[in-house]
Amino acid sequence: MAPYASDDSTTAGEVDEQRSVRRKAARYIVPVTVVGVAAATIGLVPALADSGDPDLPKITAQQLIEKIAKSDVQQLSGTVKISTDLGLPNLGGLESGLLSGAAGQGEGGSSADPTAKLTELASGTHTLRVAADGPDKQKLSLLENAAEYSLIHNGKDVWGYDSKSNEVYHGTSSESPERGKDQQPPALPKDFAEEALKAVDDTTSVTVDGTAQVAGRDAYKLVVEPKQSGSTVGAITVAVDAETGMPLKFTLTPASGGSAVVDAGFTKVSFARPAASTFDFTPPKGAKVTEEEDAGKAAGKAWGETPRKAPGKPFDLGEAPKAGKDSGKGSGGPDGMQTIGEGWTAIATFDTGGEGVPSGKAGGEFGGFMDSLGDKVHGTFGSGTVFSTRLVNALVTDDGKVYAGLVTKDALVKAADAGK
Repeated sequence: MAPYASDDSTTAGEVDEQRSVRRKAARYIVPVTVVGVAAATIGLVPALADSGDPDLPKITAQQLIEKIAKSDVQQLSGTVKISTDLGLPNLGGLESGLLSGAAGQGEGGSSADPTAKLTELASGTHTLRVAADGPDKQKLSLLENAAEYSLIHNGKDVWGYDSKSNEVYHGTSSESPERGKDQQPPALPKDFAEEALKAVDDTTSVTVDGTAQVAGRDAYKLVVEPKQSGSTVGAITVAVDAETGMPLKFTLTPASGGSAVVDAGFTKVSFARPAASTFDFTPPKGAKVTEEEDAGKAAGKAWGETPRKAPGKPFDLGEAPKAGKDSGKGSGGPDGMQTIGEGWTAIATFDTGGEGVPSGKAGGEFGGFMDSLGDKVHGTFGSGTVFSTRLVNALVTDDGKVYAGLVTKDALVKAADAGK
């Protein structure tokens, strides 16, 4: 029987205890996996298809960046393929339960809640159908075996529909034009390119590395690389449509080498206006509909806390903490998140309030489980556990402090030592 699974002989008390273990596991594991996913979106980028190098006019890196900035594609439709290999720890089949539990799905939430559903993009290969017609109409469909999940933004309404469970999630988008722009799905290459280019500063090298063809379109290749040593990021490559300036494809490769951490890009694309009916949605007969407000209450109840912000704002990327500055209370950590250092070696840190990761004999069976997921480290700061992906490393000290970033394990230990 799989870990924490129940059979007919399981008592109510045992079931409650198992749920408690899941929640505790999610408190430590889910933040690490989610941090990895969030960091990867800085440059969700795949290896460029080798289908011939088109002969295009010469262009400088600055000119290409300006071309991206001026790009104003309002209508499009197409297919995007995303392959993610973050190197997340093997949880023995518990990943889906922990992630859905963290999002509230496992305790009265909805399988159609975008907050829970889109965590599936954290690993494996996925095919998405996308369409857009201006800032008020977008649709993203995650194609699965004999099923489909769709996220539709049409005016003020945001709908999520899971055909497998026949469940519907309904929320509303912001009335603010700028806020509405921030709430568009971060699934298109353009979204990820913009995030990557925000990181361009004196610590970054930006060059044009020839041309390529992506989804039948001629494109330039923009390469973004850290100048600093100690970052886990190797390079980010953005394929930019030569005609429209819209990013078509991305590649994020780790400093450690090997395959791309994330590959994401169009395999088909059209800039014609999609049919208006593309964005129409009516809950199917018999479908369970969960409203945004109710989902927020269910999630808060599941965690035994004040209800979290309703997840009906799934497209809000929020504001990343600025390098070297305090991001303020409530912006990511219980005691406020701060950033140590700058550029590609910046490390985010916050205090959980004194509770570290259960480990060893003191943590019982749960402690042994956590030890199997991370590596114990020691330093002037004391001791702690490092959880690693191919891109993000996170150190949780035994006294409850967290250090995370696109940096090596050694860099985290040095940061923790300096914080004493």
